[in-house]
Amino acid sequence: MTGENYEEEVCLLIRAFLPEAVFLKQEDTESPADWECFFELQADSMTFRIENADGVLYREACGYDKEGELPEKGPSDAARRAYRNELLRLVYRGMSNTTGRTLPWGFLTGVRPVKLVYEKLSVMSEEQIAEYMKREYYCSDEKIEVSLTVAKREKELLTQLHPERGYSLYIGIPFCPTTCLYCSFTSYPLEKYSACVEPYLNALKRELAFTAEYLSGKSPMSIYIGGGTPTTLTAGQLRDLIGYTKTLFDFSGVKEFTVEAGRPDSLNEEKLRALKELGVSRISINPQTMCQETLDLIGRRHTTEQIEEAVALARQAGHDNINMDLIIGLTGETPGHVERTLSRIRPLNPESLTVHTLALKRAARLNLERERYKDRKAVDVVQMQKLTATYAKEHGYLPYYLYRQKNMAENLENVGYAKYGRECLYNIAIMEEQQTILALGAGGLSKFYFPSENRLERVENVKSLKDYIERVEEMIERKYGFMEKNRMLLEQTILKEGSGG
Repeated sequence: MTGENYEEEVCLLIRAFLPEAVFLKQEDTESPADWECFFELQADSMTFRIENADGVLYREACGYDKEGELPEKGPSDAARRAYRNELLRLVYRGMSNTTGRTLPWGFLTGVRPVKLVYEKLSVMSEEQIAEYMKREYYCSDEKIEVSLTVAKREKELLTQLHPERGYSLYIGIPFCPTTCLYCSFTSYPLEKYSACVEPYLNALKRELAFTAEYLSGKSPMSIYIGGGTPTTLTAGQLRDLIGYTKTLFDFSGVKEFTVEAGRPDSLNEEKLRALKELGVSRISINPQTMCQETLDLIGRRHTTEQIEEAVALARQAGHDNINMDLIIGLTGETPGHVERTLSRIRPLNPESLTVHTLALKRAARLNLERERYKDRKAVDVVQMQKLTATYAKEHGYLPYYLYRQKNMAENLENVGYAKYGRECLYNIAIMEEQQTILALGAGGLSKFYFPSENRLERVENVKSLKDYIERVEEMIERKYGFMEKNRMLLEQTILKEGSGG
């Protein structure tokens, strides 16, 4: 390719067809007038090459004149998008013809495909949107249908978030019983890092206190304690942290309070009772699979029976809104394993079910040690996805949020299903990015939304546990500096006039 324009999108698209592809890059040609759009890949002894020797499409789309000169302001964003999409259509057709395959999402590689559909709902009919997604991105009928379903449900749920009046709060607890084979999140095994728990909680309280003081007079609309596995904390530590948070923030406007209780080996009756007494309205108990051999392989040191016991204990403690996460495409699994998992989930009757497709992250041990697991790949992940979608439909779960990641098995997606009225508002806020989310703790990524400009800006915390503990004042200063710089705009949303400072 000439230059690096759209190189990442092209490479991601090719890898969706051929995950083992190796890329060979050529140097730029001398001038736009005679360049060729060229790339070559090799996988399984196959070589595939696409050329666009005259470059006319790019020059016309981006506004070159007859002498090959760009206009003074350069190509417009719309022109670049038009060229990018035409280039990706070219790549898609070539790859599809060569491999004999199609992709369910066409050449869409972005994280939030539903966002495209959501934005069209106010200006197009559903039939027009379906035609647009098929013509513009080569999406399949199945994915267009689920996109429309999710977008319409999101539109309803977003009316509860009121971006002009509030915000969501995320509190990160980066400890886990063990680190799973596929995990790349900010998490630290408790056995090794137990001495860091109290120093971390003290630093986190400092950031909580600053945030509450700066945002005094405004109530969070949803609170989400995630990780890691927050329930690796003791019942006493959970009571102390949540109790402290409740003394700082006005909870009168909180519509939803979620705590990730993901690992059943981190749960007991005392912790589950404490969460309920502290006003937690939603928890997540995440088996990922109900096949013991897979749990052992991926490093989850608990049994399938412990998952069932954890749900039973949660029900006894009064929890009536439980989510369960599943992962399809786990190492060595087949559609038969997924059928077994679903059959054991059914009597547990969770209020929501989140189905993730395995994404091979760079930092995950599954990727770093891939040679060790190369002969234990999942089989027919597309069929696994169909099984979960059918199960959800047959048991009264509606899809309400959807997102994608790079390097997902079979170029699929993650879908959140829920019984009507049991959807997670925080997940909607994350997906549609129409509300400010303050993220505290190691690895926290705050997203500030400015509705008058439809603009989103990010402020990150460091990921390292040690760095966060030692540099929490710097993390506070980052937020303070950003919010002071944007004070006038933030007074329209998350700040009460005259607060903070």
